[in-house]
Amino acid sequence: MAKPADIGAKKIISLAPNNWARWATGIDDVVTGEILNPEFQWVGRQSDVLIRAESKTYGKFLLLYELQLRYSSKLPRRVNAYVGLAAEKFELPVYPVLINILKVSDSKIPSQYKSSIAGLKSIQQYRVINLWEVDVNIALQLQIPSLLPFVPMLKGGENEATIREALQILRADEELGKLETVLAFFATFVLDAALVQDIMRWDMAVLRESPWYTEIDQRGRREGIISAIRTVLEAKFGTEGLELMPRVSEITDLERLQEINCTIAMTSTIEELQQNL
Repeated sequence: MAKPADIGAKKIISLAPNNWARWATGIDDVVTGEILNPEFQWVGRQSDVLIRAESKTYGKFLLLYELQLRYSSKLPRRVNAYVGLAAEKFELPVYPVLINILKVSDSKIPSQYKSSIAGLKSIQQYRVINLWEVDVNIALQLQIPSLLPFVPMLKGGENEATIREALQILRADEELGKLETVLAFFATFVLDAALVQDIMRWDMAVLRESPWYTEIDQRGRREGIISAIRTVLEAKFGTEGLELMPRVSEITDLERLQEINCTIAMTSTIEELQQNL
């Protein structure tokens, strides 16, 4: 059975930081240094990685990775804020990269954040990498070896034979082998869970050790509660009730959402409900 391992974004990128940096930025001579822990009060998730980098062409800068399971419309604002905080704290320019793992729609994902007020404009650009557009051979030919656990999400990597090949490569390397759990997790998105279990030859319960699993599980529970709230609002207050959904959808705390669901059931009027929200 595979052993639980640190399989967050920092661990994955730290296995081949220079390769990741060159792939993500397109800067051939970039060399990475320390992985920073900025400890921004509102940023501390597995998906954020900030690294010192240097290039003969561009000098010293910070490389920011934001790995997201699913793209959210809130991400441009988040990247903009994070870039500002990092640049201020470390007094270096920041190269931000947004890496999206799971495809959620065919809509083009924006590569910049824009805002304006009274004729003043602010624009923060960032590079977008969608893993479903990345050729699987980049991982299999070990150009970016730590992309191997994402093989099921890469272009051409969603079949059993390719996933088995990726697993063999992972298991041949002690460090890369620690990412086996991540490969198994993403394989469940394209293959039947029983088949994945057979390929991996271990209990699929080990996936619960993964921070990726935790985030997916929490998002799934949140979506389920929000769906229940939408149903109750429509049944009880009709169209007027559904007008509250944009406010409800902004809430991320599961306990708060459960409280709202209970509140709706006990509330008689839409006015009373609006006050409680």
